[in-house]
Amino acid sequence: MQIATHLVPRDVQAVESVELTFDQRERSRIRVVLLSGEEIGIQLKVGSMLSHRDKLALQDGRIVEVVAANESLHEVRAANATQLSRIAYHVGNRHVPLQVESDYLLMLPDHVLRAMVEGLGGTVSEVLRGFQPESGAYGHSHVHHSHDDAGHGGKIHDGLSPRPESVAPRNEDR
Repeated sequence: MQIATHLVPRDVQAVESVELTFDQRERSRIRVVLLSGEEIGIQLKVGSMLSHRDKLALQDGRIVEVVAANESLHEVRAANATQLSRIAYHVGNRHVPLQVESDYLLMLPDHVLRAMVEGLGGTVSEVLRGFQPESGAYGHSHVHHSHDDAGHGGKIHDGLSPRPESVAPRNEDR
C-alpha cells in the first residue's frame, strides 16, 4: 500500500484524487480509497489538517488531489446580512466548525444549534455539499464538538500507526 507523507504545492498536477469528509480531513493518519479504487494511507505530521484542493505525494511519486466530499450539512440563511452576522456570532461562540459564505452559513448537523438558529430567526435546510469551515482567527483550528445526546459521541481514529507515547492524548482520545 502506498503512503502519502507530505503535501506538495497546489499547482502540481495530480494524477489521482480522493474525496474526504471534513472529519477525515482532520485526521493526520488514516486509510482511504482513491477514486480509482486503490487503497492508500495518509501519514502526516500529528495535528495536520487537509483542505479541499490540497495535494499529497505518494511514495511512488504520484500526486493525489484532496477533494471535499459531499456530506450532510445544515445551510443557514437569514433575512438580511445583519441577522446572518448575529447568527454567525452565536454559532461561533459554540466553537463549532462553520463555513461562512456571503449569504449563508454551512455547519455540521446538530439539533441543538438548529433550534438556536431558528430561535434567532434564521432558516435551516439540509443540504449535501463539500464542507470547508473557517480555520480560526489564529491559524490552525482543530475543533471536535459534539452533543452526546445527538449521536455524535467520541471519535475513534483508525490510524495506520499508534500514537507515539511522547504525544499527549487529544480530548477526543480520552
